[in-house]
Amino acid sequence: MKVGIDSIAFDIPKLYLPINVLADKRNIEASKLEKGLGLHHMSLLDVHQDVVTMASNAALKLMQQEGLNPTTISRIYVGTESGVDSSKPVASYVLSNLEQHFGSSSFRNCDVVDVTFACIGAIDALQNCADYIRLNPTKKAIVIASDYAKYDLNSTGEYTQGAGAIAMLITANPRILSLSKEVGAATEGLFDFFKPRRSYSKVEALHLEGNPEWNGVLENEIVLYKEQPVFDGQYSNQCYINRIKEAYDHYKSESEQTAKLYENWSSILMHLPYCFQGRRTFVEIFASENPELLEAQVGATPTEKMKALSKCTEYMNLVNEKIYPSEIASGQVGNIYTGSIFLGLLSTLCYHFEQQTALSYTKMGFIAYGSGSKSKVFEAEVSEHWRNQVGKVNLFKFLAERTAIDFETYEKLHKKELKQAIIAPKNEFYLDSIEKENSVLVGARYYKFIS
Repeated sequence: MKVGIDSIAFDIPKLYLPINVLADKRNIEASKLEKGLGLHHMSLLDVHQDVVTMASNAALKLMQQEGLNPTTISRIYVGTESGVDSSKPVASYVLSNLEQHFGSSSFRNCDVVDVTFACIGAIDALQNCADYIRLNPTKKAIVIASDYAKYDLNSTGEYTQGAGAIAMLITANPRILSLSKEVGAATEGLFDFFKPRRSYSKVEALHLEGNPEWNGVLENEIVLYKEQPVFDGQYSNQCYINRIKEAYDHYKSESEQTAKLYENWSSILMHLPYCFQGRRTFVEIFASENPELLEAQVGATPTEKMKALSKCTEYMNLVNEKIYPSEIASGQVGNIYTGSIFLGLLSTLCYHFEQQTALSYTKMGFIAYGSGSKSKVFEAEVSEHWRNQVGKVNLFKFLAERTAIDFETYEKLHKKELKQAIIAPKNEFYLDSIEKENSVLVGARYYKFIS
């Protein structure tokens, strides 16, 4: 029995900042970001949007697109590293929002949960739900990847920011992709990128005498949580390379394959924290599969030979054929953490839909990564009727119709200084309010749908 992705939908903010505008304000040569990293636009959340609204809107679009009855959905699993609460999952908000649309208690028997492991969390959710469907083939599950990649202003990660959500229906006999049962995995507990709770002395920070109560905090310790991560870019890149190589080799072992895996893949889908990350790192796997070709490159050191290999005809042909289609949307959206690999999937499918490529029954290779750190590698077979499903998704048309903002507006959004939405919400869920007064509900987030 085949199990996998039956249909797919997305929700991406309508606002974006052109990368050349950011480059100009940060005194960076624009070509280094555009031609060097493949970056062009950076999607940004409007005032009324967050990870919950994106997840809810993507799920609603999926339900409406497929004409799904809520009672047929057994699971809604969300992969995210942008949770709005340390206890209440994003998935529970999504369920409540969908019930606003479909009716009270319409999802009462649906299991919901969040899965968190940096950028690989939605892959974990996907595989968990796929296993569930294998045991319960008449059931259906929805997996949502929803994230906002936010970095400090003037940081080295600022130009990789992005936001978006991808929702997928997981079923038996899927009409887009059938997932392999075998999975290669590689994990090591590291600090290449993380979002810690940071502690400060209340007395020292606020210049207080004694330890008076402050905003309900009796402890001297104030714990600060920031959306922006602590990270080491070069170290994280090396962790990425190490894990994907290990997971790739493990998948070969698990699937009992000895030949070059990528040669059997029509497409290579990788986590893209920035557009060209896939092509820049897959060369490491390509080199391990082609040691003779690596050795034949011009260079006095291994590093020089690897650099030459990354530019050789054989490798560039692979990039253009198997990796480039996944980069198209990434360069227009930016990093969306758990959703990046699925945005690459959607980009690839939409590209081949437009090109009228014969993809049916070909295999796609997934190489996922999450900092902290873990990689998973698996395969998926493209279904016969994939075009019928992908034809419902107008990704590139949507991206072309978004609204650019200026740099001043970008900084105000980043600092959360704006009170009014730049584009008024329409036909979508939006964040209406956050409770500030009621002591037993303080912090509760309330959402509404507006037609």
